[in-house]
Amino acid sequence: PPRPAPGPARRQRPGKRRGHRRSSRGAPASGMGLEPLFQAWSYFRRRKFRECADLCSQLLERPPGEQAAWSLKTRALTEMVYVDEIDIDQEGIAEMILDENAIAQVARPGTSLKLPGTSQGGGPSPAVRPVTQSGRPITGFVRPSTQSGRPSTMEQAIRTPRTALTARPLTSASGGYVRLGTASMLTNPDGPFINLSRLNLAKYAQKPKLAKALFEYIFHHENDVKNALDLAALATEHAQFKDWWWKVQIGKCYYRLGLYREAEKQFKSALKQQDMVDTILYLAKVYLRLDQPVTALNLFKQGLDRFPGEVTLICGIARIYEEMNNISSAAEYYKDVLKQDNTHVEAIACIGSNHFYSDQPEIALRFYRRLLQMGVYNCQLFNNLGLCCFYAQQYDMTLSSFERALFLAENEEETADVWYNLGHVAVGIGDLNLAYQCFKLTLVNNNDYAEAYNNLAVLEMRKGHVEQARALLQTASSLAPHMYEPHFNFAILSEKVGDLQRSYTAAQKSEEAFPGHVDTQQLIKQLKEHFAML
Repeated sequence: PPRPAPGPARRQRPGKRRGHRRSSRGAPASGMGLEPLFQAWSYFRRRKFRECADLCSQLLERPPGEQAAWSLKTRALTEMVYVDEIDIDQEGIAEMILDENAIAQVARPGTSLKLPGTSQGGGPSPAVRPVTQSGRPITGFVRPSTQSGRPSTMEQAIRTPRTALTARPLTSASGGYVRLGTASMLTNPDGPFINLSRLNLAKYAQKPKLAKALFEYIFHHENDVKNALDLAALATEHAQFKDWWWKVQIGKCYYRLGLYREAEKQFKSALKQQDMVDTILYLAKVYLRLDQPVTALNLFKQGLDRFPGEVTLICGIARIYEEMNNISSAAEYYKDVLKQDNTHVEAIACIGSNHFYSDQPEIALRFYRRLLQMGVYNCQLFNNLGLCCFYAQQYDMTLSSFERALFLAENEEETADVWYNLGHVAVGIGDLNLAYQCFKLTLVNNNDYAEAYNNLAVLEMRKGHVEQARALLQTASSLAPHMYEPHFNFAILSEKVGDLQRSYTAAQKSEEAFPGHVDTQQLIKQLKEHFAML
């Protein structure tokens, strides 16, 4: 049937467009007409702390200085220099040498971080996996606790560890924190925002909301641990000792001041009131500083009963096992970390390095490729990929990985590492001239590279340059007394030349660095027979 014709179109009145309503609020929502305090809060939420602090300063210049603006500015200034206390753990010379917190001077095997080699953990020997100055195997991930070893003598402490990447050893924690504090002065060109000497701490302690912001400002921004401790003590007294947060803060202050037993009491008291993962991590830090790794392990395991599957706790257990040279247990816990969080970079890197040193470069390659897929793109990763490819006999990828590593190197130490590994590749393919050049380039970039001196000495010995080889080996052994290779090579060379006394001394040092080295033991036996004949 024919459809009816449509009716005439309805005409719109002029001046009124359909679908458009005029805003009654007037100002567009671009942020220009916002309440200034709200805008400052918005800056804070978006982590634009400099703009937030400037806007709060303008608000405070007006006659009635708002408490909210004051509090927000303290929080913004704190966030600009905030460092998570859990991960910062720098031990300086003063803490290591003048450490009076040792419970037993001669610890039982497997119960101390100062004697990690005594642990029967089934880890690879120093012949396969290089060790740090403190005798721990090199980890797959650089952490503050792995950068500085625990030296046995003052001379060793003053000598720069190669992993610290600094012109001098890590200074004491207080010095490091003072530098953090002085850097924060740049955030206020007009001088300090709060004059701490004039502050009536008792008055602020009675205002819990202001007191917490003020404490964090004093502790992190001004780095005045004593005033922060006074404020925390007054505030926890005002809260009738029922606020766990203040107890944790007092514990942090005690830890900074080196009063570890007092810090332990505060953290334990806080855990009784409120079970928190962070408090467990702080308490474990105290036990590790007191050289009680077994107590820290038990604490982490109790924490896992209450917080099953908590990644930071499992990772803490794995780190302790790794520092105690119990590599097999560490690998198991790192795998548990990956079951909970399969993008955990530290766990992937440590499992990868463990497989590499266990003579499984193909499996290590899979872990490093996983890191590459996750977006990690740095010199260290390509360096490791190049080594894995070489030992897995995938020679086509080896040199391109090392080229990429050299391109991405951020400092001379990283460049030196890459050239050193290229030297190893050259030795592996039999090109000794290329190896010689690579080791020389290593020393150009990092003059304290003991391993390169040792390998150059071996090449010089092959050429028959005995005196040059001896000089290089002496340099290597003085730079890295914890390595057994320079001592052993020097002993062999001296024995060939006929200098039996020096050979015996060097062999003893080699045995001290690596007691299970069979060749060293045979050499000492031969030398003793020589001496007996004389």
